[in-house]
Amino acid sequence: MRYRVTHTTTYRYQQAVGLSYNEVRMQPRPCPNQQLLSSQLKITPLPCDYRTRTDFFGNQVAWFSIREPHREFVVTASSEVQIFPQPVQLDFSHGMSWELVREALWNDRSEPLLEARQFALDSPFVSADAELAGYAQASFTPGKALIEAIHDLMQRIHRDFTFDPEFTNLATPLTTVLQHRRGVCQDFAHLAIGCIRSQGLAARYVSGYIETLPPPGKKKLVGADASHAWFSVYLPDLGWMDFDPTNNQLPGDRHIIVAWGRDYSDVTPLKGVIFGGQNHELKVAVEVENLGV
Repeated sequence: MRYRVTHTTTYRYQQAVGLSYNEVRMQPRPCPNQQLLSSQLKITPLPCDYRTRTDFFGNQVAWFSIREPHREFVVTASSEVQIFPQPVQLDFSHGMSWELVREALWNDRSEPLLEARQFALDSPFVSADAELAGYAQASFTPGKALIEAIHDLMQRIHRDFTFDPEFTNLATPLTTVLQHRRGVCQDFAHLAIGCIRSQGLAARYVSGYIETLPPPGKKKLVGADASHAWFSVYLPDLGWMDFDPTNNQLPGDRHIIVAWGRDYSDVTPLKGVIFGGQNHELKVAVEVENLGV
């Protein structure tokens, strides 16, 4: 499938901002199952400095500064991508047990496992703890295949937790999400990662978009789409495999990857520093347009 994604972030300030430095991660990254056909950033006001780079995790980053007074700041990323279906492992009971994968992760010095090991460590938004380990325990029973355990964990999070965009924000601890069983896709991805890391295993955070399908017989509403988040787990015999607990599915040709990292702090779509204009209004609009095969 081919998609056109338009992601616009608008800041309006009560007082003029005199100077700002910003980093943007809104452009989809090339992946084995995803080809970036075109991408461009439109920034208003025009930046005086603009550079692009690839970060530590291979994500596409644009860095720029604005050095003129402004009360509105708009960044629009427009991209076209081609998504190729991924082969799906249907026999979830097949493969190495999670205990054997954990042993290999911490003892095997091959390059893929060394690279995966960094995603088993604590990160700014996700720290393994006893509560997360306790919730994970029902999925990680002795001898169970890792892929089966992860699939079971994904299904439990989808069943046990309520999607509630009003309940959490970036500062909400995972223990609060776990206690109240509420949150959004970012929380559910972080929760799953915390549960997996609490078992000594590697999991990474994935940010991107998902095509939103309208109800049967209804027309898709403009602006109905949004940024999305899910997680990946390293499987020695398969590589990284994605799981979407919010929608209880293995991501396929409707999921568009922008970036991945240890948690949200590594893949924030837009972050920066401003001088002046402390009070602001934020508006984010995402449109995912299906262009067909």
